[in-house]
Amino acid sequence: MCGPDGPVEKYLAHSARPELDIPAQGYFEHAGNVARFCKNELSSIVVGDGYQRGYDFFKYCLLHAALFHDLGKLNDKNQSVLRGDKKARHLPINHCDAGVAYMMRHKALLSALLIYSHHIGLPDMAGEKIRKNSPSGDLRFRDNDEAVRQNSENLEEYLARHCESFGSELAEIENIRTDGRFDLRVATRLLLSCLADADHTDTAIHYRNFHEEKIPLLQAEKRLAALDRYVAGLASGDKSVKLSKRNIARSGMYQKCRCGPTKDWMYYCDSPVGTGKTTAVMAAMLNAAQAKELRRIFIVLPFTNILKQSVDVYRNALRLPGESDSDMERVVAAIYHKAEYENENSRQLSALWRAPVIVTTAVQFFETMAAASPAGLRKLHALPNSAIFIDEAHTALPTNLWPLAWWWINKYAMEWRCHFILASGSLKKFWELDEFKIKGTDNNIPSLLPKEFSEWLNALETRRVPIKRKSEKMDEVRLCEWLLTLKGPRLVVLNTVQSAAVVARTLADRCGRERVEHISTAIAPKDRELLVKKIKERLCDKEDDNWTLIATSCVEAGVDFSFRNGVREAAGLVNLLQLAGRIRRNEEDCYNDSVVWSIELDFSGLLKRHPSFEIASKVLLDLFAENPDLINEGTNISDLCTRALRRELNECGMREDSSITEDEAACAYASVEKKFKVVDSQTVTVIVDTHIKERLESHDKVTWRELQDNSVQIYVHTAKKFKAEPVRGHPDIYFWPYKYDGFIGYMAGVLDNEELNNCGYGFL
Repeated sequence: MCGPDGPVEKYLAHSARPELDIPAQGYFEHAGNVARFCKNELSSIVVGDGYQRGYDFFKYCLLHAALFHDLGKLNDKNQSVLRGDKKARHLPINHCDAGVAYMMRHKALLSALLIYSHHIGLPDMAGEKIRKNSPSGDLRFRDNDEAVRQNSENLEEYLARHCESFGSELAEIENIRTDGRFDLRVATRLLLSCLADADHTDTAIHYRNFHEEKIPLLQAEKRLAALDRYVAGLASGDKSVKLSKRNIARSGMYQKCRCGPTKDWMYYCDSPVGTGKTTAVMAAMLNAAQAKELRRIFIVLPFTNILKQSVDVYRNALRLPGESDSDMERVVAAIYHKAEYENENSRQLSALWRAPVIVTTAVQFFETMAAASPAGLRKLHALPNSAIFIDEAHTALPTNLWPLAWWWINKYAMEWRCHFILASGSLKKFWELDEFKIKGTDNNIPSLLPKEFSEWLNALETRRVPIKRKSEKMDEVRLCEWLLTLKGPRLVVLNTVQSAAVVARTLADRCGRERVEHISTAIAPKDRELLVKKIKERLCDKEDDNWTLIATSCVEAGVDFSFRNGVREAAGLVNLLQLAGRIRRNEEDCYNDSVVWSIELDFSGLLKRHPSFEIASKVLLDLFAENPDLINEGTNISDLCTRALRRELNECGMREDSSITEDEAACAYASVEKKFKVVDSQTVTVIVDTHIKERLESHDKVTWRELQDNSVQIYVHTAKKFKAEPVRGHPDIYFWPYKYDGFIGYMAGVLDNEELNNCGYGFL
């Protein structure tokens, strides 16, 4: 796409901003740029065998939607505002309606839906079908008001202006149809994603808020060779590594993944924690990308703080000769937050999936699949023809969201040539359960690892560290007293950000701040990065052992920590097993008395219950009641996890979200987006750095990376409670005006407020 250039056109798509010395953008320039973006993106996607005819239909629909998406801006009243003759905050006539009317005239329903949705988002289709002004019952997508009727009556004038702008006759819209093989719901989201990205990107370029970077290619074969060299260097360079069974397992794991099968489009990998999945599965992904000529690799991790550790490894391991640190930032992109903004001034701060290697969170990945809004969907079109590694798959989603997500995964695999690997040290084989079976598909997913090797790894894991339950319920004071009776270093994982902050502050008051560390999503990524580095340094110093890390579940999976003792607030079985992966991880001889404890909390004070863990924790406690040892040498961990999942499904009966699959079947896009929440509460981006806030308000350039590194995600109700104000000019980005520190993050302000409330005061 190009920026504003040349004389101003007769008809405009975007108004000028004289205060920033930005001219108006012409209708022909914008519509042409959007169409070219869509055409280029679609040409880079290859669909599954037997789906080309349907894909040709989708391309045809999208290109027509792109050309006519702003047709209604050619209305005289809209042009008057765009030229600046009349001042208004919004265009007086809905500019989407004319394009919809034109497509409906030719029964181009999908193109009409895309134009209708490119600002407002995909609707629930059942609610859009029969209108009072539509005796035929056709899909209208339009409001039954005078402005709409007037817009339709002036359609010929708009079309004439469109042809005048493009200097060509109006091409006939052919009545072509799909062959019905594609899943229309997945395809519709992908097409709107492409249209929204094209529209938002061209607008941002024009207003000088965004400059397109040259994105490097994946080059799978070369990066796989670089990864081989990196792994070989680790083995030869670490003189302290003893030839233990676990290190033999890591070496074997890499080789078997590196040379593993690629024929199928879905595999599972149930290797235990500490067996080197970070590099081994990347080798499997690059191997598949090379064999299948894939465009991108996605690493989907359960928690935000894991990203930095994985990203650092990948940027070092995948570096090609001559690539600098800044080059590798474009090769491997770390996307922490679900940063998606509709506001025109904030769109350039949206985190997109354009790098060849994307490291992101399960929240962002799956909620993007479910999205209906243009901002939420904007990056989805990058997903086809990718290799996707869903790490710690058991924690990626709440149990009741997996059936629909599993449907999507199957569709992306079969229709859009996506290669999936589901991995975990405690993998639940949910696809084997009746609730996940998809008609006409084979639910027998092959293992990436040979059966004998997988069984050997499982036997190693069951002998590493015992798991016990402490039956007494404890408040923060009693918990801190008991923790100090355990040998350190200690790792404590609690279910909520507030509980972790309360216990961390209480423990620091009791034994000194230097003996307590704390990590949770209350801390901004830039500070979490420093904390992870500090914790690793402390763990390397075996003389420094009398200290405790208090954290949320963000450290229980995928982090290379090895503590002496572990404590986990009761949640799911898999959460407890994942914590066990951070205890005596490397089979240290000095930690031969390690134990992992499952505990329950007393919520009568400041400690906060997490409602999402209610059923999973009940199942865990029932399992302990049946077998206090829980795991012994004969236990098959994967089978135990699947059994726990079966009980969780029986407890919840899929009742809470069974309707979401019905909504998907009915093309109720908006309802699916609303219900499909990995974290069951809406969050907003809240900046914790005053300098970043001031730069945004001064129209200085701030990158999406700077924004995510200096912000936290806070629940909407919390932001409202503490009266966090939107940043001036960016109504969808907020600023935290209260205390924030590097110990407990924004919870410092929250807990200070709780103390004031207890004294009869509080923030105004």
